[in-house]
Amino acid sequence: MDTPIRRIAIVTGGGDAPGLNAVIRAVVLASSRLGWECCGIRDGFNGLLAPEGCLGEPVLRLLPEAVHGIAHLGGTILGSTSRGNPLRYPEPGGAATRDRSDELLALFRASGIDALVMVGGDSSMEIAACLQGKGLRVVGVPKTIDNDLDRTSQTFGFDTAVGFATACIDRLHSTADSQHRVMVVEVMGRYAGWIALHAGLAGGAHAILLPEIPFDIGAVAEAIARRQAAGRGHAIVVAAEGAQPLGGRPEVRAAAGAGHAERLGGIGAWVEARLAERLDKECRSVVLGHLLRGGSPSAFDRVAASRFGAAAVRALAREESGVMVALCGQDIATVPLAEVAGRNRRVPVDGDTVRTARELGICLGERSA
Repeated sequence: MDTPIRRIAIVTGGGDAPGLNAVIRAVVLASSRLGWECCGIRDGFNGLLAPEGCLGEPVLRLLPEAVHGIAHLGGTILGSTSRGNPLRYPEPGGAATRDRSDELLALFRASGIDALVMVGGDSSMEIAACLQGKGLRVVGVPKTIDNDLDRTSQTFGFDTAVGFATACIDRLHSTADSQHRVMVVEVMGRYAGWIALHAGLAGGAHAILLPEIPFDIGAVAEAIARRQAAGRGHAIVVAAEGAQPLGGRPEVRAAAGAGHAERLGGIGAWVEARLAERLDKECRSVVLGHLLRGGSPSAFDRVAASRFGAAAVRALAREESGVMVALCGQDIATVPLAEVAGRNRRVPVDGDTVRTARELGICLGERSA
């Protein structure tokens, strides 16, 4: 790693999130001011490992003029994928996976790439840590709408997802009230309840079901029945996709192929059915799903993503590697990738936000002591 940096690459991996284009723009503009060439790799690492399947040039040079006016756009101009993990790359046919990290490292060197800015979540940081261990300069940028990446106060994409989920809950209040219904809103978040908790609290939900607190469906039904007895005709229940009932497990769908875990989904319909059995009320469920990943990033996420991108270039210029830029309070710092890779940050059940929800009378599926 003693050679000077002349050419860097940026990869956007895993699920998409609002703010990715703002990061790309920041990395390109900041690196160009240092005289570095910046290139983008299409569709995660598939631009190098499977270039024949990419739409457009697999590895493209990113000049400053190519990124002007993209910070407000959702998605990523480079494309992304959850099916190109080089540590567990799916074989043709999807029956098995293999480690292609050494091959990827050789392709980076053959392309004259001196350093990598890896934008992604926990799996992406695991890849970044592996590549750094094999000799590539790497700086990670924390991206996930789930907000479950460790060692950073917040990831970009989360604020936009919460804002959209809150707007949806606001709309559901009026229709639920008009028809005296219980509406169950299922939101993304994997095994962390950040989106459900924040959107539910902001949107005035009456029950919030988190992966961190296994819920008693009877307690939820009783809380709604108490509302009805008090003359309140509707209720909103927000359920994180990874929420699970006491003694049960999260609702999942079958894995999509080799190298893929089961997909979470279905808890909203499960809760709807169980509440309908217990209540003399009409119940409906809504799955927001990938709507939370789309759309224009919020002002917060545009600024955060821009700060992260510029800080990643700054870290490389300081000859740092094997680190992730992170929001620590109001400041951007760097933390070792080894302390991030493969780790998740879950909602603290004794934290202030959960405590606030309890103090406001929001049911978390718990039985009163």
